[in-house]
Amino acid sequence: MAPTIVVEKDGLLPSTIVYDSEYQHVYEGSSNSKKSKSFSPLRATVYLALSLLATCIALSFFEFKLPELAFPGDLEVGTGSADLCPQPPALEPSKHAELWSSLNETYGTEEYVKRAVDWLAGAIRIPTESYDKMGPVGEDPRWEAFGPFHDYLLSAFPNVHATLAQTKVNTYGLVYEWKGSDASLKPLLLTAHQDVVPVNPDTVDEWTHPPYSGHYDGKLLWGRGTSDDKNGLIGVLSTVETLIENGFKPTRSIVLAFGFDEEASGLHGASTLATHLLKTYGENAFAFLVDEGGDYMNEFGKTYATPGIAEKGYLDVRVEVESPGGHSSVPPSHTTIGILSALLVKYEENPYTPRIGRGTPMYIKAQCLAVHAPELPSDLRKALKNSVKSDKALRKAEEILFEDRMFKALVGTTQAIDLISGGVKTNALPESAWAVVNHRIATDSSLDEVQEHDTNLLKDIAAEFNLSYTAFGKDITDEDAPSYGKLTLSDAWGAGLAPAPITPTGKDAAPFQLLAGTIKATYNAHRGGKDVIVSPGIMSGNTDTRYYWKLTPHIFRYNHHYTGDTSLFKDIHTVNEFIEVDAYIEMIKFFTILILNADESTSL
Repeated sequence: MAPTIVVEKDGLLPSTIVYDSEYQHVYEGSSNSKKSKSFSPLRATVYLALSLLATCIALSFFEFKLPELAFPGDLEVGTGSADLCPQPPALEPSKHAELWSSLNETYGTEEYVKRAVDWLAGAIRIPTESYDKMGPVGEDPRWEAFGPFHDYLLSAFPNVHATLAQTKVNTYGLVYEWKGSDASLKPLLLTAHQDVVPVNPDTVDEWTHPPYSGHYDGKLLWGRGTSDDKNGLIGVLSTVETLIENGFKPTRSIVLAFGFDEEASGLHGASTLATHLLKTYGENAFAFLVDEGGDYMNEFGKTYATPGIAEKGYLDVRVEVESPGGHSSVPPSHTTIGILSALLVKYEENPYTPRIGRGTPMYIKAQCLAVHAPELPSDLRKALKNSVKSDKALRKAEEILFEDRMFKALVGTTQAIDLISGGVKTNALPESAWAVVNHRIATDSSLDEVQEHDTNLLKDIAAEFNLSYTAFGKDITDEDAPSYGKLTLSDAWGAGLAPAPITPTGKDAAPFQLLAGTIKATYNAHRGGKDVIVSPGIMSGNTDTRYYWKLTPHIFRYNHHYTGDTSLFKDIHTVNEFIEVDAYIEMIKFFTILILNADESTSL
């Protein structure tokens, strides 16, 4: 295809053409600064026709092709607005080029693939389930499942344990340090979690292969943790083990930190690891951090890698109603369960109104789709392109984007009623009833905003049923006023979380540029063909990084797990979790290039 030339539409069709008869020049416009004699319309037409005919004959003779024209109102893929989604070049190791070339060949051998499969399959065969509301380590026996897993890591990765300094935090948290030769360089921090979500015993028969079999069918590796997150943890350890075997010695220190209850909010694992890391290294001590996270898949005819540069906030709101009990044969007009039902209906009839804001991670992702995705609907592409300056276009883009339920959920604050309880016996009026409403808070919102919204939402219902009202520790009604019962809103578990700080991604943000270049280099090395597009995005859930904000402003939730046409989040936490081994080998390549690039960098 010929190069695309962008021109102004109005410039193609000037309203009048004036000729200088003396010099036979053509002027655009209705007048000129100097007097000119005009050809008659007939003569002008003849001259134009002859000129065009001669030009066409010449072009035909020499087989020239006219360049294609693209107008500003019709944004074409990859042209014209690349600054809306700038792409750095692929970044391959230079100082370590020979080592990387050798390792890239090694990773493609049947021998290494078998070794990598054995490493991950062995980890899958050791169940490391974590549960909500587990007791302290040392008291709750369920934590003891992690002991055998540590024994396995020690036997599977002997060079890691012989070379890196290991520290155990709160018994089962793991920290490894690979000392670099230059202590002035900020270390690289790679994190993952050891635990997996429990397998529902009622669904075991639905698995193609037993959930803890680590079965390999020649293409896929099956089992709980293959995609979340033992693939990340074992991928990092496999990379480090292989680098040690090949004589690599880092200039920049590398720290590995593995929590053990990420699936239960990290209260015993990552929270204690964060305290240890802050005490040992200090605030803002790391060059950047890479943890599990964002999608790497095909979207609208293009492959996109989407590192999570932020996370939504989190709040579980407990809605509790209390009123006098008694015998159910003499009931009031509304029991606590009936009142609670009205409150929950009020919630569901009034969802949060999502709004996509310029500069937010999901707006940036949408712009990257507009610039680079060839199969994106043209009306959406045009709206997104114009939305940079037009509020009307932004709302139009929003309307189209929100037809996708996942995209809509990632943009706005969401609410979901997930727990409910009330009553103890059929002939006793329930003295209390409660429910928990889960909120995922938009990146451009806040905990305070959500608490205020929910508080105001239920005021009318509280008044209708004559309930005293307390919300998040504040009396909304006069505590001395007579009432039938009481309505209380509170943080259900005391674990409310503000939206995460947004990681810088501009051209001067060296960590993001290095990560993006690494992603492209890995893609090229493993898949070749057309380039991958790196686009910032966010996580739909929360990771252990919620505890690591003070360690570095450069936090990326991404481990380069390619999932083709399906989102990573479709097949985790459910039956038949699996990973394509080819994608797993690519993950190891990613961690290899990432470590080598970070080791060479002078800009971090």
